[in-house]
Amino acid sequence: MDLASRPTIAHDGHLPTARDGLVTKAELVLASFVVCAFAPWPSQAEEASSLSIGVRARVGGERVIGEEQSEAFREYDAVASIRLPWEHFYASGWGAGTRLLASAGVLEGGKNTALVVSVIPVLAIGSQDGRFVLDLGAGGALLSRHEFEKQDYGGHFQFALTVGVTVPLYGRFGVGYRFLHYSDAGIHGKDTIGADFHMVEFTYRF
Repeated sequence: MDLASRPTIAHDGHLPTARDGLVTKAELVLASFVVCAFAPWPSQAEEASSLSIGVRARVGGERVIGEEQSEAFREYDAVASIRLPWEHFYASGWGAGTRLLASAGVLEGGKNTALVVSVIPVLAIGSQDGRFVLDLGAGGALLSRHEFEKQDYGGHFQFALTVGVTVPLYGRFGVGYRFLHYSDAGIHGKDTIGADFHMVEFTYRF
């Protein structure tokens, strides 16, 4: 066997596999999405700034998209919404913009508890003052542990998909609903399962 045909061995001693390629592709897709969200769009770029802070908690729901969860999870987070460079609003005060949802909290399953942090770029549609907002996006989450009593997420990194809506409650306070989905997209194997969260949010606009 000549050197050109010899398989490349990774630094940890194992041969590259198809799964390694899938992980790399998934990471590139996520990185591209984040870079696009942060890129300063011509004529519409503005300084990043905080829009709101809030707390949220899971309510109900035991199914993962298309599957039954083997364990009931609870999640409690603090979350901040940060304005990203691009947004466009009309004279009516309605339009669209990019936001970054950053959260940190706890994930509970059975007798196990994990720290969870997430960073999710979203496209937000609604009023410029942030009173009425519909957003959706995709990003990533990190779990301090991925093995629980009955369920294994497969790995510490999870893709995070979300859609949410916020309406005014009183003054600068708002209330909303958020759907949040964690999944490893198969990068940690075929026997893992993610989780769905139906969450109530309480926010304060700056």
